Amino acid sequence: MMDNNPEECSVCFNNYDDTLLRPRTLPCGHTFCSKCIDNAIKNGQLNCPSCRAQHSATAATQFPISYGMEAFIRKLKGMEVVPVKTVPTKPNKAPTRGISKKLRSLVEEQKSSISSLITSCEEVLSQLGEYRGQLGDWQTQHLQLQDRLYALVEQNKSAMKLLELEDTSVVDMTTQGEEGKTQLQAMLGSLDTVNTAQEVDTTIHTADECSMKVEDWVQKCQELFPDVNTVHTSVKVQETIREALEMTTTETGATADPVHLGDSDSSIMTKVQEITGEIPQKEITVEDLRRMSEPVKSLVEAGRVVAVKRLVEAGRVVAVQEDQDGRRSARITLQDGQLYLHPLLRQPTPAHAHTLQESDVVGVLDPSCTLAFLDLGWAGSTRGRVTIRLTPDTPLARQFVLLCTGQRGHTFRNTKLLWVGRKGHSGEWVKGGKYESNDGEGGAPLLPDLQGQYRESGRAGAVGSWFWPFPEAPRSAEFVIITRVFRAGQQWPCVFGDVVSGLDVVRAAVNHSDITEVTVVDCGVVLPL
Repeated sequence: MMDNNPEECSVCFNNYDDTLLRPRTLPCGHTFCSKCIDNAIKNGQLNCPSCRAQHSATAATQFPISYGMEAFIRKLKGMEVVPVKTVPTKPNKAPTRGISKKLRSLVEEQKSSISSLITSCEEVLSQLGEYRGQLGDWQTQHLQLQDRLYALVEQNKSAMKLLELEDTSVVDMTTQGEEGKTQLQAMLGSLDTVNTAQEVDTTIHTADECSMKVEDWVQKCQELFPDVNTVHTSVKVQETIREALEMTTTETGATADPVHLGDSDSSIMTKVQEITGEIPQKEITVEDLRRMSEPVKSLVEAGRVVAVKRLVEAGRVVAVQEDQDGRRSARITLQDGQLYLHPLLRQPTPAHAHTLQESDVVGVLDPSCTLAFLDLGWAGSTRGRVTIRLTPDTPLARQFVLLCTGQRGHTFRNTKLLWVGRKGHSGEWVKGGKYESNDGEGGAPLLPDLQGQYRESGRAGAVGSWFWPFPEAPRSAEFVIITRVFRAGQQWPCVFGDVVSGLDVVRAAVNHSDITEVTVVDCGVVLPL
């Protein structure tokens, strides 16, 4: 049903305004005033008054302001008919005969110019209204944050008060303990000087009383200290405030040297989005990922870099591949300042995710020097990451990348390590790569021709192909990682990589009681920045 009064909230029928009744749009697309949205929220849940769609929410401020609706209302107000006095209609006067065609043309040009300028003025006024609405929203958010900061300050004061009380108790108990210690020392001196049976009896009785007091003091200290509530509150409040301060330091540091936007024909709100780093969906590029490690040159770049980093950390940037069998997606994660591309899997794409073509992401890899990784785990947990440098560009290295990224459908993910050779001796190695099954079978090559120029190595950390039965004919996807150096003169053929970090993880896996319980829980490649 068509809404004949779009300037009104369809729940309370009041006109929208720029304070309590600001229009806000729900994820389902329907718009209501802020007050009605707040009133409709029950137990963290909001049912849309129009379509009954359910949305998780605690306050109306979680939903975006409908700036388009506000601009439309302003335009409606500008179009209101203003009553004028009725005047007798007079026939239009003919143009003054004294004005030449050239002057009349100049007049028309001036009228056209003024009309165009009026249109531009109205557009900018609309943008200013939108911008003002955004500023008001930010002010509200700052007030909310300020309230939360005040709450943190109050928590900090309460924690400090608890510490002061605990410190006072410790001081009192310390004083009692020192007095008891002094009395015990005096008793030792008295016992050294007793001469009669009566003195012995009196001194021992006094010493027993003193000892009982000190024993009671010791027991009381053990019961009173530490106060669990005081210690727990202090630690938790410190952690919360420290995390908040570290986040603030990080964010302000990213834009420490603001630069003017410069000339731009973009609208005011477009510039605001550039500064804040708000990125419309499907607009993240591989170049944005690269900029995360480069020095920012302007305020705009700084805002965008911070926004991209947040999206990656939130798991909202994924690489996708579509083919005749459907769509697969791969996670892109950030850890210790390094980007990782995980294998393509048939899994739901995260809501509001920014997608990149997987071929574009993999295209940034240097084929002559690629870093791949295997995450090993056993006993129900991931034990560590093994990073392998694949070099030079050989068929076996390319095949290893394909099985780490899942570009051909198969992946090392969830495969087991199945065999340890020469365990505990020089030349020890472990074999994996049975991607087709986890029972010791499977592992057929993905590439038709794996022949190439390969080196030999007997070093710990060397990664080679399982060459059985003929070293000169590598023909599988199975791999071997050497964990102990070979004896002099002995080498492993068909080596196509080396472990650069995580060899200790492989050795721990080899020493596990059952190697078949060790699993490649995840894999992928390192994206160069």
